[in-house]
Amino acid sequence: MFAIHVDPQTQQLSWRQAPDPLPGEGGVLIDIFATAVNRADLLQRAGKYPPPPGAPETMGLEASGVVRETSARASAFKPGDRVCALLAGGGYAERVAVHESNIMKIPDHWSFATAAAFPEAFYTAFINLFVEAGLRRKETVLIHGGASGVGSAAIQLARASGARVFATASTPEKQYLCVKLGAERAVFHRDSDFAGNILKYTTGVDVVLDIAGAGYLSRNLQLLNTGGRIVIISLLTGAQGSVDLSILMKKRARLIGSTLRARSVAEKATMMRSFERRFGALVASGAISPVVDRTLPISRVEEAHQILKNNENLGKVVLTVRSHEGNV
Repeated sequence: MFAIHVDPQTQQLSWRQAPDPLPGEGGVLIDIFATAVNRADLLQRAGKYPPPPGAPETMGLEASGVVRETSARASAFKPGDRVCALLAGGGYAERVAVHESNIMKIPDHWSFATAAAFPEAFYTAFINLFVEAGLRRKETVLIHGGASGVGSAAIQLARASGARVFATASTPEKQYLCVKLGAERAVFHRDSDFAGNILKYTTGVDVVLDIAGAGYLSRNLQLLNTGGRIVIISLLTGAQGSVDLSILMKKRARLIGSTLRARSVAEKATMMRSFERRFGALVASGAISPVVDRTLPISRVEEAHQILKNNENLGKVVLTVRSHEGNV
């Protein structure tokens, strides 16, 4: 097969031959039609986020396509099934092998591009909002970067769960998207007083889903209600921050760090089943759906990375690997 290769010295990308993956016990081999770009890919490309042990070296944390073959102990899918998968790596390729428990069938109304934009964004939003933070109905949540892939998923899930949703965004177009998806208000996150602007509309928030890290820590804490939770899932403003622990104690607040990629296959499977029970009907009906900013052929992967680096995207940037006829 062919896959995207990163030159370790220059970080240049190239589409070159790679070994075909083999499905292990309970595994499924998928012919990839589309994958999506995540900030984790940019970090991995720069040598700052290596794949977990046993994962493919190739970038790509999600993919959609058609089942090519299954191992003897895999029974949930059959060749020809349209599926998407949550991956620890390997999405920027023609094929990927993944355990069947980390795969879901694609709704009939979804294209491969839509399906490729689903797994990483929606499962990240779900596990951090509802498992890590324990977001409940009628609570208030602030979602930073609400127009990103994860942010756009988080707004939809939180709103569907009966939470009151606020978001931050960097442009009027992104603010509009956040409100369209279900946020009550979206404020500029580059405003040094985004916390003060949020407090014009609410007395505080119960949960913060944070992609910024160090630079937002004190303002996130300022916003929290008693018993509030901050979940940090990315570190766009840095990893080294300071916090007034007396405020943390007074508010009985919790500061939670979280990643999805390195979790075990079994843990991801449990999370995916929980998601299906809670939101599967809404996905099937089209009530919640990935937001796709644009779709590019994988030959334009460099351009796709630059779009994310420049924060130009509203939702996910998708890379097509095959046409509907199966051609690369």
